[in-house]
Amino acid sequence: MAGRYSALLCDVWGVLHNGRAPYPGVCEALEAYRKAGGIVLFLSNAPRPHGPVVKMFEAMGVPDAAYDGILTSGDATREAMASGGLGKRFFHVGPDRDHPLFDGLALEKTTLEEADFVLMTGLWDDETETPEDYAGLIGEMKARGLKVICANPDIIVDRGEKQIYCAGAVAEKYRKAGGEVLYFGKPHPPIYEAAFRHLEELAGRALDKSEILAVGDGIHTDVAGANKAGVDVIYVTGGIAASRFGDVMEPELARIAEYMEEEGTHAIGAMPRLIW
Repeated sequence: MAGRYSALLCDVWGVLHNGRAPYPGVCEALEAYRKAGGIVLFLSNAPRPHGPVVKMFEAMGVPDAAYDGILTSGDATREAMASGGLGKRFFHVGPDRDHPLFDGLALEKTTLEEADFVLMTGLWDDETETPEDYAGLIGEMKARGLKVICANPDIIVDRGEKQIYCAGAVAEKYRKAGGEVLYFGKPHPPIYEAAFRHLEELAGRALDKSEILAVGDGIHTDVAGANKAGVDVIYVTGGIAASRFGDVMEPELARIAEYMEEEGTHAIGAMPRLIW
């Protein structure tokens, strides 16, 4: 399989690691692919620029030899904010750890009442809160007609053995309430367009989409995004939806096929973990 593709667009959370540590064998698989001449670009819905993600990799023990580059939804969001087209003042919904997303920009973090738009990077306390806790805030944002910039379209992810909600879950509630949401990250086109440009720089030439393989555990983000972008994708079943398919390491193919059909997506294959 690896020999058929010149580059991997590899998801991070749920494929490389579980929020605490890398999954066994994944780093080794990526290193082997690169030694065989392949390019690995991590494509993440992390609502931060790639710099902090690199530091997180270092802390987790992810070796530099496992990848060539990282592109995050935070990178795409920061670029859009820096353009000034969204406004100059914003209200931030999310934890303090996401401040690198806007630090150094010529923008003002302000109150909801004075904001031109809302930057949503996550829940303020994702260990205890759920999207239901934001019903009042959603009502206030809707009353002001504020546009929401969602820097992480993910709905839910694993953190160790626990599942936590992401910015996408709150943004979706706002959208369903009639609010306007701009998404930066998978499965939306801008981050794939940026990824193709990045791969061209890494390869030193333009890559045909048939040379690119996406790998991810998110049916609505990784798989749907790859389908829309026109690249092949392998679905990693041992991530966020693992409980749907029976045994984590021996998932039932019929259940996987049924789930994909229900969600209107398709993949060239599925595997419980990304291994060589």
